[in-house]
Amino acid sequence: MKFKIFILLFTLTVAPSFGQEMTSKGDKYFYSYAYEDAILEYNKQMQEGKFITNHQLLNLADSYFKTGEYNKASKLYLDINKNDTIMSAHRFNKMLQSLAKISEQERVKAFLKSKSNVLESELVENADFNYLLQDNKETESAGFFIFTLNGNSEFSDFSPAFHEDKLLFSSGRKNKSKRIYGPSGESYLDIYEADIEKGGNISNVNVYKGVPDSPFHKSTPYYSSITGGTYYVLSNANGKQLSFDEKGKNALAIGMAYEGGLFRFLLKDLSTSFYYPFYDAASERLYFAANFDDSYGGTDLYYVVTNNGQVMSEPINMGPRVNTPGNEIAPFVYDNSLFFSSDVFYGHGGMDVYRSNIQPDNTLSIPVNLGEGINTKYDEFGFIIRPSEGHELMGYFSSNRPGGKGNDDIYGFKIASKPGPRTLIFKGTVVKPPYDTPIANVGVTVFDKDGAVLSQMVTNANGAYQVEIPYTDVVSMEISKDGYSTFKEKYNPKELEELQKAPSQIQLVSLEDIVREKEGKNVLSLNNFYFETGKSNVTLAMTPELDKVVDAIKKFPKLKISIETHTDSRGGSSSNKRISEKRSAAIKAYLLANGVPNENITKAVGYGEEKITNNCTNGVYCLDFLHKQNLRTLFVIENYEELSK
Repeated sequence: MKFKIFILLFTLTVAPSFGQEMTSKGDKYFYSYAYEDAILEYNKQMQEGKFITNHQLLNLADSYFKTGEYNKASKLYLDINKNDTIMSAHRFNKMLQSLAKISEQERVKAFLKSKSNVLESELVENADFNYLLQDNKETESAGFFIFTLNGNSEFSDFSPAFHEDKLLFSSGRKNKSKRIYGPSGESYLDIYEADIEKGGNISNVNVYKGVPDSPFHKSTPYYSSITGGTYYVLSNANGKQLSFDEKGKNALAIGMAYEGGLFRFLLKDLSTSFYYPFYDAASERLYFAANFDDSYGGTDLYYVVTNNGQVMSEPINMGPRVNTPGNEIAPFVYDNSLFFSSDVFYGHGGMDVYRSNIQPDNTLSIPVNLGEGINTKYDEFGFIIRPSEGHELMGYFSSNRPGGKGNDDIYGFKIASKPGPRTLIFKGTVVKPPYDTPIANVGVTVFDKDGAVLSQMVTNANGAYQVEIPYTDVVSMEISKDGYSTFKEKYNPKELEELQKAPSQIQLVSLEDIVREKEGKNVLSLNNFYFETGKSNVTLAMTPELDKVVDAIKKFPKLKISIETHTDSRGGSSSNKRISEKRSAAIKAYLLANGVPNENITKAVGYGEEKITNNCTNGVYCLDFLHKQNLRTLFVIENYEELSK
């Protein structure tokens, strides 16, 4: 079953009720899914000189797309996109898919770059990241061992689900209790059950008795041992009669059948279809696919919050990190990762399987394509996985790739570890102490071991950042903004592993917070410290303040300082000059020994008693505390104006 038919199975609609105005034979064929006939009629309409609307041209482009004539489809999409604004996000995806299918990937990339200011930033980032993985050959084989199942039929078999030691799945195979569904030419969908054999194959296929009987669609099951029931999709019906909305549309609902025989609807709307339920016991979320008004394209992934099986929230769109201008379906959560399928333009062709990691704060990482080990230019969807014998993982998925028995077939797979290319996520917030005030527009750059830039971004208004890169063993990160300190750190594999466990909080100090004006100069703000009388060696009592200088230069690597040491007027002028020079030299030596680069110190000067700050000059009697005011060391910032821009 091609994906175009797969979607039709979930949109049971009587012919004239599409909410579309049908003004020509081409329209009637198009909305009856007779795409080849629609192409003939639309072309005939143009050849006869009859007016054809942009909506009809888009229908013609869609018909070319559906029949695999991607050159003609892409040309029409591009022409309409130039001249009109009626193209939906979903058709925008088809335009880029068409270009990708005729080996115009560079053109797709260029188009994305030119439209980056109007597209969702997540979409552009997702595309760039997956293209990077493809270019790096990160997704070629991925270690999948794939095998066909004996239980497949000549009809559509898809949407596998674990039921302890059995496998549930959907099928359009002929069934005495089911009528033939017109758009597919197969039976109304039903749910079947089979035994899982030791090697993963299946046997003893029978109609699943765990849900109530119906002459209409029953499909895409998910069994939860926690809630003790089966979640599945079914046609809205009243007994043996389908239920329609005011436009004549029959939609699909999500119901739940308990093991004791109780049934209830969980999500039902006569005008909206719900597909592919998946219940995550850890979060008590019920995930599903649907096409609401807030969709980013075709079908999007949503969830509702539940409590003891009761739906407790409105449907929540999972957002542009996962949802695209294409179709997203078949969510499945395993080991803190969300697996799903999408036909977004940067995939391998049709529906591909993707993995997005669920972060500790419940946000999602960039979805990564599982690669050519499982994905093809055809449709792959309904991916499920669980532990098998030893350390191996085993699972199933559906595909309409050539070589199967029917339209869609279910395939099994084995793999040594969780599938998908490894990635690294650098996530956190940048704040200013002491009250952890968020800092916006801070540059965040990630480098490889050779210093080449891997990725860069700026923090948002909340000071938040998230950078993702393909996995590499050694990475360094720099976080900086003019007028603030610089954070720079290098991470080894063990540190990178720890970094993935929780978001970081990075504190950047404002230059203004460590600087004060003194004697008409911008100097580092330190407490006073003193040398012993007549001596120039650095003592233990002085080191806390000198360490602040070391720390300041580490935080502000571009800081240029000069060291100025002064004495009081007691003693000879020449000896005071010499001792102050020795003291400045000793301070410089300490700073250099503790990691301050030589280029950060422009000079180390001793002024002796040349710059007395009060009246305690030679021959003037002063109390000790007044003389002490002249004993001082200043760390003058020579490039303050440059750093504070």
